Amino acid sequence: MQQRALPGNFLRSRISDDWSGYSLDLFSYPAHYSGDLDCVIIPHGVIMDRTERLARNIMDDLGDHDIVVLCVLKGGYQFCADLVDRIKALSCNSDHTIPMRVQFIRLKSYLNDQSTEDLHILGAEDLSFLEGKNVLIVEGIVGTGKTMKTLLKHVKAFRPKMIKVAGLLVKRVQQSSACVPDYVGFEIPNRFVVGYALDYNEYFRDLNHICAISESGKKKYKI
Repeated sequence: MQQRALPGNFLRSRISDDWSGYSLDLFSYPAHYSGDLDCVIIPHGVIMDRTERLARNIMDDLGDHDIVVLCVLKGGYQFCADLVDRIKALSCNSDHTIPMRVQFIRLKSYLNDQSTEDLHILGAEDLSFLEGKNVLIVEGIVGTGKTMKTLLKHVKAFRPKMIKVAGLLVKRVQQSSACVPDYVGFEIPNRFVVGYALDYNEYFRDLNHICAISESGKKKYKI
């Protein structure tokens, strides 16, 4: 993994296109997914360490601000929970503190392993409580950026004071709309990944590591 500069002097861990991943034999994972995965892309422990670093960056940026955390379900729920826990821990041991409220919305745009133009935003019909607030949107993965761009437009309509975005994963894709989160965990190749609450047709959310799904796994759980 390499480090690459982001706007605002933040860093993200960049996983190269030729990274073959870790052998599944090195890790524990649910036996019911045997044969459904190619490799481990990011182990759970590495995710936790990176999440703590992001929490520190957010504390440095937003310390003493009252914020509303807008968690994007379902894929972002584990990242959001762990990120909020680490921010709370830092707040208890720092001169700065971040009072937080957590709200949830759900986005759905995938069919099997393909993103579709049919985006559904559930639970976001009335976000009037965001008016004048500092908002931190927490998302599990950003691909082309179209979904995030649509969500940002929707949230901005409720006139928040400030919007920041934290994304655990950002894919390198040719069709990117250049909608890069303010806080990025990992920049990854354009591969379909699952685990750590990221799913394939609602499967693999119970997997701790972020893994590449196998072709046989895609066929097995295809709808």
